[in-house]
Amino acid sequence: MIEAEDVTRSYELDGVTVAALRGVSLNIRQGDYVAIIGPSGSGKSTLMHLLGALDRPTTGRLLIDGKDVTALSAPEMAKLRNETIGFVFQSFHLLPRTSAVDNVALPLVYRGLGARDRRRHAAATLERVGLGHRLGHRPNQMSGGEQQRVAIARALVTSPKVLLADEPTGNLDSATGVAVLDLLERLNTDDNVALVLVTHDRDVAARAHRQIAMRDGVIVQ
Repeated sequence: MIEAEDVTRSYELDGVTVAALRGVSLNIRQGDYVAIIGPSGSGKSTLMHLLGALDRPTTGRLLIDGKDVTALSAPEMAKLRNETIGFVFQSFHLLPRTSAVDNVALPLVYRGLGARDRRRHAAATLERVGLGHRLGHRPNQMSGGEQQRVAIARALVTSPKVLLADEPTGNLDSATGVAVLDLLERLNTDDNVALVLVTHDRDVAARAHRQIAMRDGVIVQ
């Protein structure tokens, strides 16, 4: 699903070049369950942005679903993200004044679906994550675990091939975090979607089938 070969990413900050990634190579296959671990500043979040087609490498080769991201225009990158990648973030990123069903339906706007079809798909996806009874509730009416389930449903509603989760349990208590991981793992198994977790938590990483350890912009293990 994703092939990265000797990928680098540098940024210019106040006239100084900062190397966030310094030559990373990895493959993510269909149905994979991978944890990317490392301390702050190791480059794991930068790598996730590249794997999710949110950014382009400075040098190197990066293919997502067979497409070379360096050759894509901005609209083509957006289309690739919408059709291939699902994102789950630590801080949920839900629209605060919008119901759960409309939060989940939002990615389908870019698919050109009508409002009725969007809401029908969104409701079915919320049912899958155990929130069929919370369709009309706004984020401030839900617990942290429920908000994260809404965020997972939003990531799933487009039937992605790869699910990228950035510290998905970081804002949750331990019991709720385990429940969220159980849900992500069921989706990995049942839907054969590739699951890539970015985490600093060794216990979370230990659940993955593969672990990729980063430090100072390179893979060390």
